[in-house]
Amino acid sequence: MKLKLWWLSNLVWLLIFGVLSFILLTRRIDGSGTVQTPKTRLVSLSVLAVFFIIVLVIQLVILIFVKRKN
Repeated sequence: MKLKLWWLSNLVWLLIFGVLSFILLTRRIDGSGTVQTPKTRLVSLSVLAVFFIIVLVIQLVILIFVKRKN
């Protein structure tokens, strides 16, 4: 049961990452009013990717603990 919940939470994280990546890559003007160039889009996508890498590491640690209990 816990492993199913782990997979479901990872699916939700993947969906969130996909939607946010799409939003970041398709918007023309960001929240501060500056025009998005390819360089700034890449920087924002990199920041998002670093955040999700941190989440991925945490998820893998949780997976190790869940599998160890089984």
